[in-house]
Amino acid sequence: MQELIRQIAEQMPIVFRSLNEGFGQTLRLFFVTLAGALPLGLVISFGSMSRFKPLKWLTRMLVGVIRGTPLMIQLLIFFYFPGLVLKKNIWGSGEAGRFAAASIAFILNYACYFSEIYRGGIQGIPVGQEEAGLVLGMKPSQIFFRVKLMQMIKRIVPPLSNEIITLVKDTSLARIISLQEIIWAGQAFMKGSQGISGAIWPLFFTGVYYLVWNGVLSWLLGRLEKKLDYFR
Repeated sequence: MQELIRQIAEQMPIVFRSLNEGFGQTLRLFFVTLAGALPLGLVISFGSMSRFKPLKWLTRMLVGVIRGTPLMIQLLIFFYFPGLVLKKNIWGSGEAGRFAAASIAFILNYACYFSEIYRGGIQGIPVGQEEAGLVLGMKPSQIFFRVKLMQMIKRIVPPLSNEIITLVKDTSLARIISLQEIIWAGQAFMKGSQGISGAIWPLFFTGVYYLVWNGVLSWLLGRLEKKLDYFR
C-alpha cells in the first residue's frame, strides 16, 4: 500500500500537467461553442417563427434532424465526411483540424437546442405587449429589443442554464474524433502515456474537474437568475 501511495505521489505532477492541458482544451471547446451557438440559436429561432413558410419549415426540419440524432454521430460525420466522400480534407491535419470540426458540430447542435428555448421564451410573452407597442408607433425591432428582450432572457435563463451545464459534460464526446480533451488525457495513462501505464486513478480526477467547473457555472447562472427576478 505504501509503495502504491509513493508511486502515485511521484506520478501526480506528470498526470496533473496532462490533465490541465486536456481541461484547457475542454474549456476552449466550451467557450467557442457558447460564443457561436448563443447568437446562432437566436437567428435559427427567428427562422422557425418566420411567416415565410419555406424558411419556417426548412428551419424546423434542420432543428428536428439535429435534435433527433446523437451529437456523437454528428461529430463523426462533420469530421470524416469531407475527406471520405468529397475527397477533400477541409479541416486540415492535427489537433487544430479536429478542434475546428468539433467546434462547428457543437455550435450547430447547441444552436438548434438554444433556438427552441429562445422560441419558447419569445412566444411566451403576452401578445398584448406587442399590440400595445404597435399602437404607440414602435417598430417590430424596437418592440423586440425594448419590450420583449429582457422578459425573454428572464424566461429562458433556467432552461438555458441546464443546457450549458450539459454542454460542459458533452465536450467529452469530442474524444470520438481523437480531440485530446481532459478525459482523453486521463484515459491515456491507462494505455500508456509519458512513462505511466495501467493507472486508472487519473480518470477519477477528471470527474473532479467537471464537478468544480459545473459548480462554478451553477453558482454564476444562479446569480444571474436572481438578478433578473425583478422581471417577474
